Amino acid sequence: MPGGPGRRGRHSAGDGTGGDDRTGPLPEPEWWSYGSTDHPDHPRARHASSDDEPDVPADEPGGRHPSAPLPPRPTGVWDRLQPRTGGPADDDATVAHRFDPTTERYAEAAHHDGPDDAHPDPADGETDSWDRTGGLEVIGTHVDDHDDAHHHEPDAHDHDGRGLGGATAVAPPERRRRRRPVAVLLSLLVLGGLVVGIVLGVQALLGLAEAEDYTGEGTGTVEIRVAQGDTLSDIARTLAEADVIASTRPFVNAAEGRPEATGIQPGVYGLRSQMSGQAALDLLLGEGSRLMTRVTIPEGLTVARVLERIATETGRPIEELQAAAADVAALGLPAYANGQLEGYLFPATYDVDPDQTPADVLRAMVEQYMVVTGGLQLEARAAALGRSPAEVVTVASMIQSETRLDEERPDVAQVIYNRLGQGIPLGIDATLAFGLGKSGNDLTVTDLRTDSPYNTRTRVGLPPTAISSPGEASLEAALTPTTGDLLYYVLENDEGAHFFTADYAEFQAARQRCAEAGLGCGG
Repeated sequence: MPGGPGRRGRHSAGDGTGGDDRTGPLPEPEWWSYGSTDHPDHPRARHASSDDEPDVPADEPGGRHPSAPLPPRPTGVWDRLQPRTGGPADDDATVAHRFDPTTERYAEAAHHDGPDDAHPDPADGETDSWDRTGGLEVIGTHVDDHDDAHHHEPDAHDHDGRGLGGATAVAPPERRRRRRPVAVLLSLLVLGGLVVGIVLGVQALLGLAEAEDYTGEGTGTVEIRVAQGDTLSDIARTLAEADVIASTRPFVNAAEGRPEATGIQPGVYGLRSQMSGQAALDLLLGEGSRLMTRVTIPEGLTVARVLERIATETGRPIEELQAAAADVAALGLPAYANGQLEGYLFPATYDVDPDQTPADVLRAMVEQYMVVTGGLQLEARAAALGRSPAEVVTVASMIQSETRLDEERPDVAQVIYNRLGQGIPLGIDATLAFGLGKSGNDLTVTDLRTDSPYNTRTRVGLPPTAISSPGEASLEAALTPTTGDLLYYVLENDEGAHFFTADYAEFQAARQRCAEAGLGCGG
């Protein structure tokens, strides 16, 4: 091929005198221009039909010189190349072209030094035929294009002067735009952002599916408050914020299988730091985790005794409780109480949390009174009796102090209302004992003659305030007294039952029986 090993010069095989200098280019064989091995004079045709022809030494006339042209290639895609027509006939300009059976424009363009419009554009409507140049076009497609604004075609003098004979002269029929660096960078940034988003999304989903959880029972002590109305999710968030549990999901999952978890009571609980969700739930539902003191206030206690009981049960200083009781405006008393706390600390059982102040405890008791009396419709029913709500509470406090039996309470109420109606002193020693700050059993004969607004032996009407905290049964009895003419009652036995009568003589006889039985019936 042109420019290949066959173009090398050779020296004469003579005596070395150089008489026949044949180092120059060999003349082109006549068959070189046949263009195809199918030509009858092509050497290949002769070779193929003379297998038994003896080899002729290279130094003999007609022999093959070592630097002679190579034997023809076997039939293949190279045979599809057509001989170039037109242009210079020198060997160095030889170049493979894309063959188009309908036009020779590609062949002409290979020798054109002009602008880009010398090349046909497949988009111009021409039908691109089958690629007849074999692998050369594939090689050409890897040649980098210049920017569209500055591209040019290699001419016959490009690339170290080899002209169009170099491989760089082979150009693909279609150019591809080179990607700008900025566009590539932006694409990479967008792709990176998508990858990061996907990763974060997957992590979030995994976090929901498998929430973090501590192991074990935890350490130390952490006080947690469960507020009124808190749901399981609210409790879980409180625990997570205090680092009792690592996340809410394990706790909620554990609680879903425990129906009793919905009954977690408000209050302060003692838990531990960094517990598993299951362990935290078990401790909340177990005994002893709730850090509170349960205080039961029985019916009939005065304010002074209520404060003493709270102080004893909770360990609060009695002085703090007394100070809170003195600030009645902060306790939420009803307006009809006229600033008097006695009778409005409702008797019930209360859970006192460690962080509750004395005022909080007393306020809770007043709130419970409002709940109970609201259910009893105290104000409306008192008005129907012709009494103020405060008077009903005072009557209820006396009923509470006079009997322990609920079935007797309406009869005690009848006696009180009948006496009030007839202007008869009530004669209830519990009122005097309250005024003196004593127990009813500790009253003396001198005490009975004490001039006090609470001495109902010497004064007609109700005492100025309630004398104790009445329970619901006593409040109801004060609102629904039995009807009749009862005016007297006296203790009949040690079970607490009383004898009721409207006759004074019967009362005196029953009183004598009480004294003889040693039941404490005084004069």
